[in-house]
Amino acid sequence: MAVVASAPGKVLMTGGYLVLERPNAGIVLSTNARFYAIVKPLYEEIKPESWAWAWADVKLTSPQMARETMYKLSLKHLKLQAVSSSESRNPFVEHAVEYAIAAAHATFDKDKTDILQKLLLRGLDITILGCNEFYSYRNQIEAHGLPLTPESLASLPPFTSITFNAEDSIGENRKPEVAKTGLGSSAAMTTAVVAALLHYLGVVNLSSLTEDQSHGRKDASNLDIVHVIAQTAHCIAQGKVGSGFDVSSAVYGSQRYVRFSPEVLSSAQNAGMATPLTEVIDDILKAKWDHERTKFSLPPLMALLLGEPGSGGSSTPSMVGAVKRWQKSDPQSSLETWRKLSEGNSALEMHLNTLCKLAERNYNVYECVINACSLLTAEKWPERANEPSQAEIVKELLGAREAMLGIRYYMRKMGEAAGIPIEPESQTHLLDTTMSMEGVLLAGVPGAGGFDAVFAVTLGASSKNVTKAWSSLNVLAMLVTEDPRGVSLEDNDPRAKEITAAVSAIQLQ
Repeated sequence: MAVVASAPGKVLMTGGYLVLERPNAGIVLSTNARFYAIVKPLYEEIKPESWAWAWADVKLTSPQMARETMYKLSLKHLKLQAVSSSESRNPFVEHAVEYAIAAAHATFDKDKTDILQKLLLRGLDITILGCNEFYSYRNQIEAHGLPLTPESLASLPPFTSITFNAEDSIGENRKPEVAKTGLGSSAAMTTAVVAALLHYLGVVNLSSLTEDQSHGRKDASNLDIVHVIAQTAHCIAQGKVGSGFDVSSAVYGSQRYVRFSPEVLSSAQNAGMATPLTEVIDDILKAKWDHERTKFSLPPLMALLLGEPGSGGSSTPSMVGAVKRWQKSDPQSSLETWRKLSEGNSALEMHLNTLCKLAERNYNVYECVINACSLLTAEKWPERANEPSQAEIVKELLGAREAMLGIRYYMRKMGEAAGIPIEPESQTHLLDTTMSMEGVLLAGVPGAGGFDAVFAVTLGASSKNVTKAWSSLNVLAMLVTEDPRGVSLEDNDPRAKEITAAVSAIQLQ
């Protein structure tokens, strides 16, 4: 009786840095890159003498990293202790396991607690798998002499082994880093493990989820529990309370997000060894989570494209630190920059929402305009507007572009003032080139910026040409598209699927 749950990676399209502070909103798109967690019992049956046991066995396997860790779980304190291979600890999964089990204890009555105990005595066998899109395979593609194209990426087997970045030239013996693409693998992984465990233990029932329920309709309470436990596990594992947009999109899918007040997690942060974990989790489940999320997805006939420029990733925490220091040292001008950024973010959101409404109102006209503009550079779009209804659509498209250019301008300004490369010069050149291509609506650096990745939003079928152009600019277009779904229960082990999502994605385009 294996339970398989998956959660998506994310792209923060607007709200970089600002989303750290309420009431600033960020627009975050969830993607087709998913993290999977498979939970099943470790033993067929309970041994007769197990009623006296104080520990349960937990096995955590990560096939892509060729890692397996065995733990003992204290049934009294709900804490994990590694009994093997401690050099490869995964704090995100460890906290996810402890907190999910504590959530079961905190919410169950006596009868259910007995069932829970029996379930735990059979041990937990947990496997985690991340889609290839979370990791950078650019070096392997180049090493094999393959072209930098999505087709080369699609030729990799699903859940390919992950390579570690080479050690730095100074020869320091640092822990090797996994080369990532910035899609939020730790948030997606934590969320998938929490969701799979909560469902397996009977705390939530995710099988009844339909598309609508994930956005505040009648059955959101199941997802809300997943959200609270995943947010808590992720923040504690990270050692800091971030904005949480990555976990929120992993749970609920694409959305407009305003962060929760960090105080809701104070009981977890301040819990000493003496405080029972069930009490901590009970507090957190009852706390007033005041984050806001509104349904959001790209307008019809628009595609999200992500490109990997191959200059290595950037460290988000150190960039955030630099921005915070700048805010302290120059409150006047930093406030002004943030105000302008916030205005730009709101404007972009408004134009995209209006485009969704215009598509609903008259799809035929909308489709006709989008397809026409997909073949032209932006300055020629007004030529396609021969009547008021077409002109209205073109006006919103150009408004969205204008807003994006403003956002980029102030992000660069902030980066210069804070002394960090939010939109490095190499990225500026690439983004300007991309925005001048036919059918490109927007281009920018997602999230905190830096060298991680670039994104573009394209109209109609124009993404093929952008992919080709990127390839010639030494940018690898990733097999990532927007998928507004959040956390999901899967029918079976994703490794059993013959046709991979990557291959079908290529045929769709």
